[in-house]
Amino acid sequence: MGKTKQKLRNGQPVFGGWVMVGHPTVVEIMAGEGFDFLGVDMEHTSIDVRAFHELALAVKGTGCDLLARLPCCDPALTKKVLDLGAAGIIVPSVNTPELARQSVEMAKFPPEGIRGASLCRGADFGRDFAAYFAGWNDDVLVVVMLEHVDAVRQADAILATAGIDAALIGPYDLSASMGLAGKLDHTDVLAAQQTILDACRARGVAAGIHVVAVDPGQVARRVEQGFRFLACGIDTEFLLAGCRAMLRKASS
Repeated sequence: MGKTKQKLRNGQPVFGGWVMVGHPTVVEIMAGEGFDFLGVDMEHTSIDVRAFHELALAVKGTGCDLLARLPCCDPALTKKVLDLGAAGIIVPSVNTPELARQSVEMAKFPPEGIRGASLCRGADFGRDFAAYFAGWNDDVLVVVMLEHVDAVRQADAILATAGIDAALIGPYDLSASMGLAGKLDHTDVLAAQQTILDACRARGVAAGIHVVAVDPGQVARRVEQGFRFLACGIDTEFLLAGCRAMLRKASS
């Protein structure tokens, strides 16, 4: 079991970086800084299965869990990234209980799911397949993204699905679905987030949110609010923030 899932089970918050550049060196640097997990965005980037394989090799031995943020609820792609060594999946736009059930099933082996078995890299090429298969359904991390107003309306029913470890709010998509794109501090957007947070508490699911800005204060406030699965920044945002900070000081 990866440290991300273990810490969540212990009631601790977990902190992850968000990957959009997709270069192994960037991922290796981020993993070495102590993130619990890295979420690899395969929805909004050019990162494909081959690139994901290279990222998985880059984090080997770092203790950082690599999670695949899928482009959709896709069993075929899920099978590939798990076979390559992903510790779990982040499934976007889970707006119904049915999609929540599919998200869990495609991450787990039978009888709890539909993942196919093979002697893949994730299973250390079959060196101890029996133990891997026996422990996988308990070890895999399943994160559903509640990022649409339709998901807010069905949050309790979605989170009643057995096997969901965390529910991650996508703040930009959520605000856009409400006709308030980018207005993350609007009272209606904040109320929707609170509805999801309350449903998570009621169902015993770790509540998560993506704090996009490079702002440790925002992350700390979200932890105080009750969020335990924190995606922190984006690799591109870290790059932008570093460049801007240097240039502001250099030109002042």
